[in-house]
Amino acid sequence: QLQLVESGGGLVQPGSSLRLSCAARGNDLRGYTLAWFRQVPGKDREFVAAITWTGEGTLYADSVKGRATISREVFKSAIILEMNTMRSEDTGVYYCAAKQWTVETMPDAYNMWGQGTQVTVSS
Repeated sequence: QLQLVESGGGLVQPGSSLRLSCAARGNDLRGYTLAWFRQVPGKDREFVAAITWTGEGTLYADSVKGRATISREVFKSAIILEMNTMRSEDTGVYYCAAKQWTVETMPDAYNMWGQGTQVTVSS
């Protein structure tokens, strides 16, 4: 099992950019998929983006495609989410998640989760 710790959340102005980091500890990341989800009260957890650690493949939700980039920092055992043109509907608690092997978009497929970091997009 991995321990996942998110950082970088806070108050963001509409139209500006965001950078989130997820540090992973506890195991070799080869063979793992790392992903970002977000959630607001009263709604289901929503897939944002995912990346396989050993490969270069990525997957993005339609809501962030063209605005978001997910990447690896190999020597820090971390994944980065960068988003621009932030909108009020991007507000939520952002969670880092992990699973072994294949990339999935359903939260139930992931069995390792961070504590989450709040992102609020507001003037």
